[in-house]
Amino acid sequence: MIASKARLRSSRRLERIAGFRLPDRAFHGVVLDTLTSRLDFDRLDPTTREQLLEFVADFLRCDCKKSPQCGCPERRFAATVLELREAGLDHRQISAHLADIYGIELFPADILSYLEDSVHVLEAIEKVAALQDRTAVAAGARTHIAALER
Repeated sequence: MIASKARLRSSRRLERIAGFRLPDRAFHGVVLDTLTSRLDFDRLDPTTREQLLEFVADFLRCDCKKSPQCGCPERRFAATVLELREAGLDHRQISAHLADIYGIELFPADILSYLEDSVHVLEAIEKVAALQDRTAVAAGARTHIAALER
């Protein structure tokens, strides 16, 4: 999944504040736990603080019992990448947007690969839906494919 390739720019700064070593993967369990429970955001510089607060607000808010280890953050991130593409951003612009808003580094090539894989999954959904006479699902898949491919 695309979330496994996302890296936090500020991981070294977070390590110094948290007082222990953190992986640089944005959606690693230790990082998510640290962001939701153990981090003093007031010790961060304003830019990093804003980016991490956006990250927490957009990806780590859910009511699951196992939050943030429930999988919701990764699914929300993946959906965000798709939404940005459907809004008209290309893979380079999506990478720049994620870096600016959330402090997440993600290679444009990884985004492009994820988008291509998503189109293939949607094509499969469309075909299965057509076989089962679920025209609304097939039409929805076609709509998303068209938005991702433009």
